Amino acid sequence: MKAYRAAVLRFDPTLPPDACAVYESDGLLVVGPDAQGRQVVQAVGPYPELHKRFADVPVTHFTGRLIAPGFIDLHVHYPQTNVIGSPAAGLLPWLENYTFPEENRFAALEYCAQAATFFIEELLRNGVTTALAFATSHPQSADALFADAQRRQLRLITGLCLMDRHAPANLLNQPRLPGGDATEQSLLDSEALIQRWHGVDRLGYAITPRFAPTSTDAQLRGAGELAARYPEVWIQSHVAENRDEIAWARALFPASRSYLATYADFGLMRKRAIYAHCIHFDDDDRALMRSTGAAAAVSPTSNLFLGSGFFDYAGAERVGFQYGLASDVGGGTSFSPFHTMLAAYCVAREGQTKRGLSLSPQHLWWQHTAGAAQALGLAGVVGNLQPGCEADFVVLNPQATPLLARKTALANNLDELLFSMIVLGDDRLVERTIISQAI
Repeated sequence: MKAYRAAVLRFDPTLPPDACAVYESDGLLVVGPDAQGRQVVQAVGPYPELHKRFADVPVTHFTGRLIAPGFIDLHVHYPQTNVIGSPAAGLLPWLENYTFPEENRFAALEYCAQAATFFIEELLRNGVTTALAFATSHPQSADALFADAQRRQLRLITGLCLMDRHAPANLLNQPRLPGGDATEQSLLDSEALIQRWHGVDRLGYAITPRFAPTSTDAQLRGAGELAARYPEVWIQSHVAENRDEIAWARALFPASRSYLATYADFGLMRKRAIYAHCIHFDDDDRALMRSTGAAAAVSPTSNLFLGSGFFDYAGAERVGFQYGLASDVGGGTSFSPFHTMLAAYCVAREGQTKRGLSLSPQHLWWQHTAGAAQALGLAGVVGNLQPGCEADFVVLNPQATPLLARKTALANNLDELLFSMIVLGDDRLVERTIISQAI
């Protein structure tokens, strides 16, 4: 076993998100193997109360630092790292002019491998220890990302991007043999990847239609059948991000009640289904999210950058469905959870309903950790530092920059401390990222 002494932040799952943080100014985090050999939190609490009980355990003292749960990114595109900061008039032109050309480069295995290595290093540098990520329509892109995540022992979920229409021909799912059925092959490739990677070490598979307009009925139906055969895997896609996209989806699937309902009609809404954006919803959509157990990946930097709109936090709370935060790189503008939390605060203040909801710093932090874990069906596994959780954590330096040091020194309470880091923080704040299996 090992122990770490510093200020410690964790979350009480029995309390509401806006007041659930538990903070020890002088804390002790004790980590050791469970019955399965996983490195998990054995004990956490005030150092004066715990240190005698664990007197024989070596202690690493991070003086002046804060230990917090590793961040969870609920929606990120590893093939879009190079697309960050590309100007466009909106979502669809951005896809056509920047994203699709970049994703075409992932036909080469060598390109996939180097992109995966950089992507995972960037996640870890920013304190992200669990990610739900898109690959491309090339099976080798998923293989490369899984392989590098396994090497780094990151908890990562990804899958082959399903796309058999309405995209450049060389980016559509391809048959293995000339004249073969591309849609059928995409489903066979997805199942092969599930069998190869899902549940291996800390890896998980996500059935991944890009979004409804780029899949035929046959592909969406097959994806739903695959989800029924493998209920333990995840599902990920996009929905209701942009009004032009919504109009397109409604024209393609007129029998469905709404864009979101299209996914339900094909068996793609259930627990462990994560839908990015979920901006332009009505209460029937929100109720469908709630009743199926699906969750929203809120992507504020992307929504602001592409002018898509504002996630309606008030509506989500009123009807009641799960959500968490996501960078959505490369529409999103940063890998940094601090940038994402700050953007979420601004989005909520503006608000789709114009009521100016003010999210507490604890709620923002919860959305990127324990709340995101709950959305993934991994509450009590990641995103927290309660006993039994996998010991993924970050060591934060509140004095990382002169301005940050000046501001955090003035904090009179926990909310002021957390908010100072949210507003002023970036990758420099993350001194270390520690993965449980690598301790």
